[in-house]
Amino acid sequence: MSLPPERASELKQVIRNHLLKIDIHGKIREVLAETVKDSQGSAHQLSEVDFLRALQRRGIIDDVMEDLHFPKDGEYLDAEIGSPPRPATHFVDKSVTQLEKTDIDPSRRYLYLQVLGGKAFLEHLQEPEPLPGQVCSTFTLYLHFRNQRFHSKPVPCACEPDLKEGFLLEIHREGTGKGSTMADPTTMLSMCDPVHLVLIKTDTSSQTTLVSSYFLDWRRVLSSPSGKTCFAVELMGVGSECKVPAGVLTVSLELYPPLTETLSSDIISTQKSLEKQRTEEKERLFLVYAKQWWREFLEIRPSHQSKMVKIFAQDENGINRPVCSYVHVLRAGRLLESPRQAARFVSLLPHEKAPMIGGGGGKQEQWCTLMSFLCRGKGDCEDHATLLCSLLLGFELDAYVCVGTKNKGTPHTWVLTRGTDGSITFWESLTAHRYLHRPIDPDAPPLAPQPKPSSPYRTVGCVFNHQTLLANCQPSDAVELCVFDFQNQSRWKAMSEEALASVCALGSTTSLPPLPPLCAPSLDPAAASNQLELEMRFLVSEHRKDLDMATVWDDRLSYLLSSALSAYELERCYGVSCGNEEFQDAVRRAVPDGHTFKGFPIHFLHRNARRAFATCLRSPFCEEIVNCRGDHVRLAVRVRVFFYPENACAVWLMFACKYRSVL
Repeated sequence: MSLPPERASELKQVIRNHLLKIDIHGKIREVLAETVKDSQGSAHQLSEVDFLRALQRRGIIDDVMEDLHFPKDGEYLDAEIGSPPRPATHFVDKSVTQLEKTDIDPSRRYLYLQVLGGKAFLEHLQEPEPLPGQVCSTFTLYLHFRNQRFHSKPVPCACEPDLKEGFLLEIHREGTGKGSTMADPTTMLSMCDPVHLVLIKTDTSSQTTLVSSYFLDWRRVLSSPSGKTCFAVELMGVGSECKVPAGVLTVSLELYPPLTETLSSDIISTQKSLEKQRTEEKERLFLVYAKQWWREFLEIRPSHQSKMVKIFAQDENGINRPVCSYVHVLRAGRLLESPRQAARFVSLLPHEKAPMIGGGGGKQEQWCTLMSFLCRGKGDCEDHATLLCSLLLGFELDAYVCVGTKNKGTPHTWVLTRGTDGSITFWESLTAHRYLHRPIDPDAPPLAPQPKPSSPYRTVGCVFNHQTLLANCQPSDAVELCVFDFQNQSRWKAMSEEALASVCALGSTTSLPPLPPLCAPSLDPAAASNQLELEMRFLVSEHRKDLDMATVWDDRLSYLLSSALSAYELERCYGVSCGNEEFQDAVRRAVPDGHTFKGFPIHFLHRNARRAFATCLRSPFCEEIVNCRGDHVRLAVRVRVFFYPENACAVWLMFACKYRSVL
């Protein structure tokens, strides 16, 4: 099979790089010197055939052919017919000398990023060194680069944490069919995608904290003559501490295979400067437009000054970005099957407001980038709403984030979708609840029936998605009176979509963080369920032992509880209750005449057994079951863990007992 010209040139480049790496010229010179020395004094003149035989005797040709791995014909054929690039799954935890031994594609370009350790994490200066086997707080470093995500092994928190890890990142070209084409220096220079580093601290109770979020420009390695560079990265804090250094990481970058011709540092700095100027000019023009748009909005009605219209929001690094840049069209592949399952997944990420130093009752504004939100695994209502809106847009719904207040006037964000029939549905991203919106007609006769408000939302100031931002121009911003007719300019004032696209569309500016993909769950739900159930049995037995009560488990009854727990999760996902009749019938058969059955289901977002058991005992119903005394008492417990992307989990737990009733 003949190769196309571009494939032939790539193959030549692969062979040339490999020969340079093994120093083939030096080996040839050694063999040539030995052969000439051996042939001195003989009448036979040294020929090319003699020299090749000498190379073969030394095993050099065999070594070259053995180490040089070519892609198979099928791989070239796949690339020719335009198949998408293979996903990057390489994770390297080896020294640079071992790098060539890993399973890598010689027709691709890689960036080997090595973290060589951390220092100056002064917050942990007084932290004692953990003893072997002791549970302690840990640091985990997460990376995202061009649709590839990795994370390090957790290491104990310390002033100088032992963060030593290697990551092999593919530098692939954009476009269908070009994923396996080796990127040249000019192409790599135009790739402004940074490596997003997110450092997460996990304490002994499994609570996570965002320590730092850093965007690393890797292109400095293009000017290194050796194809390798090493430098220190100063990580800054987040939120109110975004101006305070959190610590320093030592980072090494290496291109593989190395470049035959490097770029000058002046060219790289000029490219970065041009990108920065272009971004700053776009952002300046958008700011001028936004100010004018806001003035026009205030001229419509003086009361608009008090409406919650959000144009810019501050991220974890203290950078103000247009709110539309926090929403993207996000498709989860086969990880999420429906919009309602997406809503369930988002609701399983715990809600936690940004930490604030000091009191005052105010709220620390922090809209996290998607990567930071996913790595931390929890966030505020804005983080949940923007993620849910992005996923609903991926399912081709007409979705928007609403900014307003809920009952008691608390600022809040939620999601709205518009059906093709004009129906309006509110989605609460923190709970996955859905509310059908029916506005009250203020001009209707006094005795005309009016719909009752079904949602907890009080006012709405603006709505936005990745392309549109609309401010509420209606006389009242009350949700119950609001008409969501976005084409009516007398009700909603829209921003220019072209102006928003200039600073919010993917790739429009270098200041926008890249969009990471969702990660599939890495934990086994059956194993996690079994482990948590065993821990619960132990805790119940110990609790009853402290009360001088024996514990007898009924495995048959425990098994029957599974169907109820499965039905509860299905109902949370889709709002459909099913299987309850079969469960009740099974329980009636399992509980003999004259016996009483009691059950207590509860739902958690974590897998900490002691925390869950302490919460259960606060309920008098659960306490009554766990502390059950009587004749022929049999206890049962069942745990079902349901995993979603990013290892978000829904934990359903049910305690039950049966005993003989005594009259």
